[in-house]
Amino acid sequence: MFSLLCGLLFCALGSGQLASGQPDDGKRYICRAIPLSGDASCPVTLLPELNAGSQEEELRNTVMQLRETILQQKETISKQLGTINELTTKLSLCASATDDRKYEKGGSWGKEKQNTMGDVPRDPNDTIDSLGKTMQGLKDRLENLEQMRANVSGASFPSELRDLLQRRLGELEKQLLKKVSNLEEEKSMLSNATAAYRLKTESTLNALVERISELEKGGGDFKSPEQFKLSLPQRTNYLYGRITKSLPEMYAFTLCMWIKSSATPGIGTPFSYGVPGQANEIVLIEWGNNPIELLINDKVAQLPLEVRDGRWHHICISWTTRDGQWEAFQNGEKLGTGDNLAAWHPIKPGGVIILGQEQDVVGGRFDAGQAFVGELSQVNIWDRVLKPVEIQSMANCSSYIPGNVVSWLASNVEVFGRGAFKRPLEMCQERLPNA
Repeated sequence: MFSLLCGLLFCALGSGQLASGQPDDGKRYICRAIPLSGDASCPVTLLPELNAGSQEEELRNTVMQLRETILQQKETISKQLGTINELTTKLSLCASATDDRKYEKGGSWGKEKQNTMGDVPRDPNDTIDSLGKTMQGLKDRLENLEQMRANVSGASFPSELRDLLQRRLGELEKQLLKKVSNLEEEKSMLSNATAAYRLKTESTLNALVERISELEKGGGDFKSPEQFKLSLPQRTNYLYGRITKSLPEMYAFTLCMWIKSSATPGIGTPFSYGVPGQANEIVLIEWGNNPIELLINDKVAQLPLEVRDGRWHHICISWTTRDGQWEAFQNGEKLGTGDNLAAWHPIKPGGVIILGQEQDVVGGRFDAGQAFVGELSQVNIWDRVLKPVEIQSMANCSSYIPGNVVSWLASNVEVFGRGAFKRPLEMCQERLPNA
């Protein structure tokens, strides 16, 4: 520890003399601490004359500095005492451990002896310096944090920046809500598409089950392979029949069928044939309040046929590419004729025949508003123009002539959609208008 070597000088305020009786030379002196081993001479720093207020302030600062120094030394001594106690405890543990150890040759510890003092510095002065540096570092960090806190709390937040951030947050919220809405719509659309696909799959499976049942029964309960009817009781886009055979290239044809419907307005589309590049190659349709129309290669001719009375009717339509001539028969009687319907256009091969739906693309994309509602039977196609007597014989039940291109057989007709069925057909005489 250091000792203080100081001469106390007193100033005679009124008389201008020192306490020793020497005259006042106008100078003031301070005391300085020097070590005992230092120079015995006491160099004195002369200070200019201070007034009473400055002297009092200087003395106050000196006292505060001395108080702070004493507190720091007191804290250092406390830490040193703690370190000494810790070292004493460890030395005691080491001393107690030596009673169970044996010394090797030369009085040295054995190789298996461990140094239990390796976790503390050997020099106390190093410990004191390390503690001082640590305390100073913590103090500096605390001051920096306080300064940063003061700067942040004291800084003013510009209103323009606040408004900009609020607007930006509002835009982000709107974008998020829009994204959530889009996801909900996509979820709903996906759910609807899944339901439609499931319905279509069920219809296909039902049709396959019915087809397998028919094959197992060998034609079903029909009296003969052609004595069945296709029933389409609802106007939908998924009830229909499909002919398994296609048409060859033809320069003339005759299409005959038995048809029964009471649907309004218009019976729909009992027959359609579509080929790649032309979905309306041959179409028989009645929609709205229009008469029945025959479409060939998308060319239209209106037919004088009336079948919307809920009774069975036998109809036949013949056509030839030569001059586009056509004829229409109902119940064996010719009701109309015309020409220039797709003249010199051959019927294209390799298409799809659909019963009960109008094709927007080959084999699909049906419109429920154009669907047929009613019953169909004995749909036959020939690649020639039938004679009127042949048509009349089929209409009055005198004979049955199957088509040479497409014949009405249970094995040639597939049914799609729950609610569409193949049922036994009434006797021919029961279908006549006067029956």
